This record gives sequence, C-alpha cells and structure tokens, in this order.
Amino acid sequence: MRTVVITGLGVFASTGKDVESFFRNLSSAQTGVRRITQFDPSSLSVQIGAEVPDYSPSAYFPEKRLDILDRFAQFALLSAKEAMQSSGLTVREEERTRFGVVLGSGMGGAQGLDEGYLNLYAKQATRLHPFTIPRIMHNAPVSQVCMEYSAKGPSFTTATACSSSGHAIGEAFRLIRFGLADVMLAGGSDAPITYGMMRSWESVRVLACGNGNPGRACRPFSADREGMVIGEGAATVVLEEYEHARRRGANILAEIGGFGMTSDAGHITQPTVEGPARAMRAALDEARVNADEVDYINAHGTGTRLNDAMETTIIKEVFGDRARRIPVSSTKSMHGHAMGATSAIELVATVLAIQRGVIPPTANYTKPDPECDLDYVPNEARSQPVRIAISNSFAFGGLNAVLLVRRPQ
Repeated sequence: MRTVVITGLGVFASTGKDVESFFRNLSSAQTGVRRITQFDPSSLSVQIGAEVPDYSPSAYFPEKRLDILDRFAQFALLSAKEAMQSSGLTVREEERTRFGVVLGSGMGGAQGLDEGYLNLYAKQATRLHPFTIPRIMHNAPVSQVCMEYSAKGPSFTTATACSSSGHAIGEAFRLIRFGLADVMLAGGSDAPITYGMMRSWESVRVLACGNGNPGRACRPFSADREGMVIGEGAATVVLEEYEHARRRGANILAEIGGFGMTSDAGHITQPTVEGPARAMRAALDEARVNADEVDYINAHGTGTRLNDAMETTIIKEVFGDRARRIPVSSTKSMHGHAMGATSAIELVATVLAIQRGVIPPTANYTKPDPECDLDYVPNEARSQPVRIAISNSFAFGGLNAVLLVRRPQ
C-alpha cells in the first residue's frame, strides 16, 4: 500500500478562474450565482446559474483548436494547466507510461449536443459538424489532457452524475496506491448550463428560483432552502506516489488517506442513509482514522429539502454524538452544483482548508431547521486548524464517493 499525496491544484469555476481567487471568494462568502448569459433565459422559470463569468474561449485557445473543444473540455484543460504548473511537475519520457489521467463528467458535451440538435431539428441541417462526436463524448477531456501532457498511462472517464469527479479522484488514488501508476491528473469538468439541460432540470423541480436575487438562491441546510443552483466549471489535482514527490522536492499539499464508494441500490433520485454512511466509514477505515479525529466535513449539501436533512442524518449515523462538534459546510452555496465537476471543486476547497487553516462557510444561511441541527459554519469563514477532512458526494442513482484527506505527515 503506497502513500498518495496531492502536489498540485487547479480550478476554473464560477467563484474563481484560479485557485487563489476561488478560495478568496469562498472564504469571503462571495457567490458565483448570477443570471444566465450564455443564451436568453427569459422563457425559463429558473433563469439563474453559477456560470464562469466573462468567459471568452478565444482568450484561451486558438480558433482552430476550438473546433474540436466543447466548453467542458476547455474547462478541463484550463484547470489541468494550473494544476500542472502549481505542482512544478516535469514528467520524464521514461515515466510517461506510468502517468495517467482520470476525469469525471456527468453531462459530457452538453453544449455541443444542444447545438447539434438545434441544427438538426430546428434548422433542418442535412449534415452536422464532422467533429460533433469527438466534441461531445464524455472522454473528450481525458483524451485532450492526455495529448496535452503526453500522459500514456492508465486513463479513463467516470460518469456517475454528481459523484463523477469524486470517483475519478478515488480511482486515480487507487491506481497509484496499488502500484499501477506513479503520477495521475484527476478531477472533473462539466458545462451543463444550456437551454436543453436547464429545461430538463426544471422538470425535476429541485432548482432554486432566485430570479430576483440570484446570489442568495442556494441556501443549504437553512430552514428556508428551496433547491439547488446549476453550475459549471472544472477542477484537477495532481496525485503522486509519496516517494516520487519527495525525490523531486515537491510541495506536498495533502495526503489522500482513504476513499469510500458505495451504491444505495434504492431509489433513482432519493438517497438512503445506509449507502452514504457505508462510504464514509469505508474512507475512515482505509485511512485508519477514528471518527473523533475528523476536523471538517465538506458536505454534498445541495440545498434541496430532502438532501440536506438526509445528509445531516447520515453524518449523525457515522459520527454519533460528536457530529454536532464537527464543522460542516456546503460550498455549493457559492459555486453552485457543477454536476460531475463538483466533487473535484469541493476537494480543492477541502485541501485549501487544510493548507490555510480556514474553513469556508455555508453562504446564505438564514435560520436553523430542526432537521438540520449541525454546525454548518454559517455565512462566515472560520479560522481553525484542519488536520483531517472528509468530502462527501452523493449522486442521483445512489452512487456515493467519499474522499478523506489529511495534512501531510
């Protein structure tokens, strides 16, 4: 069993297009939720989303390359670039077959899919763009990142809805832990703010409206919560085997201690207590961490009536009486629910909480709910040492991913 450490972070999200601005905004409870600008949302009942602000693809990529890059692949490349730069990693030619990429995406190339259907059905096109399939396939970001950095090791895509990038990071961790790779880029990306996707989410009736005040729309664990906000973005981490990182003098940011993944095998949209609780215990067990050692939980915390009450019960089930003394926060209150990218975005926030000794808050919290009675770090960041933290991801379909990270030992 080899030790796996995190040596690089990259994020491209509604609350920041780089790690520093991202965590600065989280720590000051600055929301990334605003009125949708990618298309005219006036015909939607929910007209808000956590978009990456003022994003111009041509400012980052040459026009010719954009022909083959859907928005979610662009985000993946940008977050991977920051992660690689921050790690200071140079992969030698003889190491490339042990350098891989695992990225998650819940929705794939949603933008390209919407454009294709518009051209086909509304505009009666007889032929679509020849790069339509390479653009929209779920593995497009993995393939693009592999080509960008000549990663020739084990590489694949995970697609488990909201847990996609949690599973991606967990599987990359296992590849290194069990000796199948030495270095991995892992994370996720999604860009689901399209007309078709928003219409689809409207029909599920789990979205917060917030048209009058977008920034306060997502209120996880608050008694007046009314739903989640769809977001977009990407996050990537560099994982290395400890000795590999030590030999090159890398700045080790955190250690991944454990990973738990389970299936509820229950309802397609409603979580159980038992499945997520098993995932949390599995992460604790693999890391050989006792429940009373955990200093912070980054919650799944979507802001829906059902999820937040259920997650509160899950945390109590795992931690017992100590549950009320563990800070729990939902950063989705600020960066929205970026679908398959969310787990990775939240893991970056969790690692930074360990690094900086600052726990990001749950923004927009107004009043307690009797069913949600834990310490949710309401509205203001908290300066507090964090040695061991857990990041929860519980997806539609009952597929759960829990990551445990700790301060480097």
